[in-house]
Amino acid sequence: MFDWANQSYNMVITSTIFPAYYVFYTTFQNSHKDVVTFFGHPFVNTVLLTYVLGSAYLLIVVLLPILTSIADYRGNKKRYLQFFTWLGALSCAGLFWFKPVAHGTPALEIPLILYALACIGYCGGFVFYNSYLPQIASDDQMDNVSAKGFMYGYAGSLVMQLLCLVVIEQPKWFNLAESDHNPIAERISFLLIFFWWMGFSIIPFLLLPKGEPSVNKQNYNVITGGFKELAKVFKQVRSMPLLKRFLSSFFFYSVGVQTIMLVAANFASKELHMSDDVLIQIILSIQIVGIIGAWLTSKASNKYGNVKTLIGLVSIWTVLCLLVYFIANTLQFFMAAVVVGAVMGGVQSISRSTYSKYLPPDIPDTASFFSFYDVTEKFAIVVGLFTFGAVEAWTGKMRDSALALDCFFALGLILMIALLFLERKSKRHLATVPA
Repeated sequence: MFDWANQSYNMVITSTIFPAYYVFYTTFQNSHKDVVTFFGHPFVNTVLLTYVLGSAYLLIVVLLPILTSIADYRGNKKRYLQFFTWLGALSCAGLFWFKPVAHGTPALEIPLILYALACIGYCGGFVFYNSYLPQIASDDQMDNVSAKGFMYGYAGSLVMQLLCLVVIEQPKWFNLAESDHNPIAERISFLLIFFWWMGFSIIPFLLLPKGEPSVNKQNYNVITGGFKELAKVFKQVRSMPLLKRFLSSFFFYSVGVQTIMLVAANFASKELHMSDDVLIQIILSIQIVGIIGAWLTSKASNKYGNVKTLIGLVSIWTVLCLLVYFIANTLQFFMAAVVVGAVMGGVQSISRSTYSKYLPPDIPDTASFFSFYDVTEKFAIVVGLFTFGAVEAWTGKMRDSALALDCFFALGLILMIALLFLERKSKRHLATVPA
């Protein structure tokens, strides 16, 4: 139910309605076209939004080791889970007051700070949510419970997207006076996220245990402890050739995958002038195709192995990112979106399982290794978002930013191919060792 509750944020605030709403109303009646000011400094509107989201993820990268440390050693995780959930949901509610003004562009400082805080609340809550799994499920039920969370999150986001689509498409059904000067339907979507996110979060808040420390350590410093654990993991990873090569590849292609997912709505709204309702329908299609793609990916990995499957998926991403440069209309964007949906969920799920398979079986603290994995992924998002924003600011074209991201995909693909050869070599070497 926690997945059911918070995935609505991911769809509405980062993927569809808010980015399109932001792009339209920062150019609506703006004499400077797409240039806005933020704390007195001029920015291209989409560049600013990308930088704000990148800054939020950078703060998450810094906080993640501390939050993980708290989750592992302090107990009472429910209090921290509630804090970050309230932070994210209230920030979404605050976006309701972000609306156009009579002349020029609205003040962006408070709305964009709320936008960043919503991201921090969403990601921070997940740290404590994930740490509950060993407490509420036995070893033989963990995969099942984890899969149910994914399914509930997908279903919940679909329901919320459809609800928001109805409000935006048919505002008269709800007695809403919708206009360019009074975009009440889109703003009500932000309030709906608050009620949905917090309303359904009450269920896990009531049922989850308070939480107990998972490891007893005397004089453990939760501020520095998490960073020390990550440093220890980094030292161990350097001595594991396969894992080290995989993480290098994972970092580079994650820069592309995660960034494209976060900036796609900005591109559709700004470059293709796509409306909110059309964008929502396309994102809904991506989610439906994503289920089929994830299923096909699992079948492919069973037949061809994880690394070969990842090479195929990253190859598709590399070609797709190159083609983004040439997308000129809604139909082409929809066709690209269908391909994204087919490879989006698959590359994320198989990456995590591949990482698990490369971990030595005798490692006592897998939590620290997965914290390292999460930090790697979040830092890739930071690099991707700032690269995307910087290239757009430099050239004035989001399409050029897509080409820059394609370079990261290419590097990830090259490193993944190198991993395949290294894996084969390692197996041949192991085969020559006497029994």
